[in-house]
Amino acid sequence: IGVSMSGKSARSVATETTASVESSTTAAPVAAAQVMPMEKAGNEFPSLGIEVETEEPRPELLEEGVQHSYIEKVQERLMQLGFMDNDEPTNYFGEVTKAAVMIFQRQNGLAQDGIIGPSTLPLLMDENAKHYAAKLGDVGEDVKRIQNRLYELGYLASADMITGTYDEKTQEAALKLQQVNSLSEDGKVGSETMNLLYSDEIKANTLSLGEHSEVVQNIQNRLFELGYLTTRPDGTYGNDTELAVRVFQSKNDLVVDGYLGPSTRAVILSSEAKANGLVLGDENEQVARLQSLLAKAGYLNESNATGYFGELTESALKRFQSNNGLSADGRAGAQTFAKLSSGNTNGPSRNDSSNVGKSDKKSSGGNSGGGGSYSGSVGSMISIASSKIGSPYVWGAKGSNSFDCSGFVYWVLKQMGVGQSYITSSGWRNPGRYTRISSFSDIQAGDIVVVSGHVGIAAGGGEIIDASSSRGRVKRSSMSSWWRNNFIVAWRIF
Repeated sequence: IGVSMSGKSARSVATETTASVESSTTAAPVAAAQVMPMEKAGNEFPSLGIEVETEEPRPELLEEGVQHSYIEKVQERLMQLGFMDNDEPTNYFGEVTKAAVMIFQRQNGLAQDGIIGPSTLPLLMDENAKHYAAKLGDVGEDVKRIQNRLYELGYLASADMITGTYDEKTQEAALKLQQVNSLSEDGKVGSETMNLLYSDEIKANTLSLGEHSEVVQNIQNRLFELGYLTTRPDGTYGNDTELAVRVFQSKNDLVVDGYLGPSTRAVILSSEAKANGLVLGDENEQVARLQSLLAKAGYLNESNATGYFGELTESALKRFQSNNGLSADGRAGAQTFAKLSSGNTNGPSRNDSSNVGKSDKKSSGGNSGGGGSYSGSVGSMISIASSKIGSPYVWGAKGSNSFDCSGFVYWVLKQMGVGQSYITSSGWRNPGRYTRISSFSDIQAGDIVVVSGHVGIAAGGGEIIDASSSRGRVKRSSMSSWWRNNFIVAWRIF
């Protein structure tokens, strides 16, 4: 151990040593057997059988690439303050941590170098540290994401306002959103406003329920053409139109809010818009509408309009398509809905009503993939999720090569053929259609595991696959005590 001494201290030690030597010449002799030999051949201290973990002292500068236990505290603090998405903290300082540190530095008027040094660390760990809040003059990718969502909701008028700079137009849009949604009006996007931006409770500044206009009529015409609207367009934004918009948003990788914001309108009217096609395993209000139309045409019992697309619904649909000159593929697309809604349909033949009194039932699941309710199985679901291990974490990304936590779950389920719309981690607290698992110890492979501010896929054997903000990538790891302590609920898909 290298310990430096002042000259005075050294002289003092030397004096004390000399005095000790002189004293020993006059003292009574000590038996040689009582003196422990100091050379290498001497007796060793007894082992206590305890392994002591050693670690280098915390570096003065914490920066990208550094690995140290203290980084867990840094990430945990950044998550508490809203600069990082909630996740299990790690000891690794990666790209995502650096980006979060830079935003923290921006908010505190520090040089944005992404390095935690003597200036940044005390402010970060202070009990009165500032929480995340984007405001006038800020520049960054986080600002661009906010602007994009404000545009989707109709608070920013045009796409060219998405610049990454929090200008006066962005501030005005934030103020308007706060006013419409009864929030404190400060023009900043802090944790409260940010959480609302992606919640089901958000009120948009756009075409919405009850509005009647030519714009609505044009949108309805297109939704009808694509097979999303099951009633005749009339120019009024009613419940059927809102439902059609929600299903369209789900099928076209948009935030599902039921509002006709600029982004949704642009995709609906574009040539890239995906046509609707309800299939086996889907479950929503539009499936119930399909079943009601099939019942009206005589192919199903009205009591079967449950909203779940099971084998009975598929069979009835194929018979309807076959009897009405359509391709009998069991998929409810634009042409099928148009024919069902036309009022001019051929009913079932006399020998074609054996399933009318029966009901659709969901399978109990298991590794068979739900008895045909979903394509694939738990095993293939884990394989699909595992294929993306190492892909980068990007906030708001939904695949196929980068993800955030909820985007990763959405992408995997989509590959499995599960008709689940994109929802955030908070939305996964109550998606409303799967088997609820309330006990952490009951989690099985394939379950969607929801913790505070985060979501992942159970891989079996006590492991989890998730898009990790703290690691900056999709990873597979053990479900540590952090997962247990932050556990909210899990959902069994199969």
